[in-house]
Amino acid sequence: MKKALRIGTRNSPLALWQAQQVKTRLQDLGFETVLVPVTSDGDLNLQKPLYELGITGIFTKTLDLALLNGEIDIAVHSLKDVPTLLPKGLVETAVLERGSHSDVLVPKEGLDLGGPCTIATGSLRRKAQWLYRYPHHKVVGLRGNVNTRLQRLEDSDWQGAVFAKAGLERIDLLPKNAMELEWMIPAPAQGAMVIVANENDVFAKEASALLNHVNSRICTYVEREFLRILEGGCTAPIGALAKIERGWIHFHGMLLAIDGTAMVQVQKKTEINSFIGFGKSCAEALLGKGGKPIMEQIKKTHSH
Repeated sequence: MKKALRIGTRNSPLALWQAQQVKTRLQDLGFETVLVPVTSDGDLNLQKPLYELGITGIFTKTLDLALLNGEIDIAVHSLKDVPTLLPKGLVETAVLERGSHSDVLVPKEGLDLGGPCTIATGSLRRKAQWLYRYPHHKVVGLRGNVNTRLQRLEDSDWQGAVFAKAGLERIDLLPKNAMELEWMIPAPAQGAMVIVANENDVFAKEASALLNHVNSRICTYVEREFLRILEGGCTAPIGALAKIERGWIHFHGMLLAIDGTAMVQVQKKTEINSFIGFGKSCAEALLGKGGKPIMEQIKKTHSH
């Protein structure tokens, strides 16, 4: 009998839901599986904003170590939490079919966006886009798993909070009054789940690769390539969305000043078979359109 695949996951309700999907899909294909929940640094420290925690890999580091140490065979992540460069020895084996990429506002009763509002989010990208659109609003930090954040909103005097729609949908917590923010460009790879394995583990790689969804992988590849070129190891308010329509990839990306006072956008398309390098060319186009000084200002802010 082949060995049971040990599936590593964070132990938040959403992460466990995602890992359970992978477990079920692999079992349907005839593989034996077992879930191995792990607590990540990002879940332990809820006081600091994410961008102060040295964001790269804050939710994935613990599972990366477990993979490298042979304690688990595959790890399941929200792809938007995964650094664009994986640790040496690990490889992405599959991107599952993407859920919703959208952000939603969960509002309190009587919300009036035209007046003074306090909106909560732990994301630099959401904060900057919100302030760009509503400069008269105040944006406050919000951390914790989905359940914790919804409860904090409930207990607060804020007017609303911004969430990823996919996260709320997956654990059946999307409120009826949630407003889809069609104008907000999502985080690169938002709504997509990824499986990571040890590059030397042929069995784990081949088994998990069976769950790969080609179009989701292509779109998230483009978005993450765009992110990698822009960021250069520095956290910034960056949105990116690639969609495939009739053999073409349509891309919309943006970079904002941290306080939302400036924004540069890029929109381009290319044929699906030219996706490698497309994210890079979009990032270079954006830097050439005025993105460079914004990025330099962000790097300056981070170095202090």
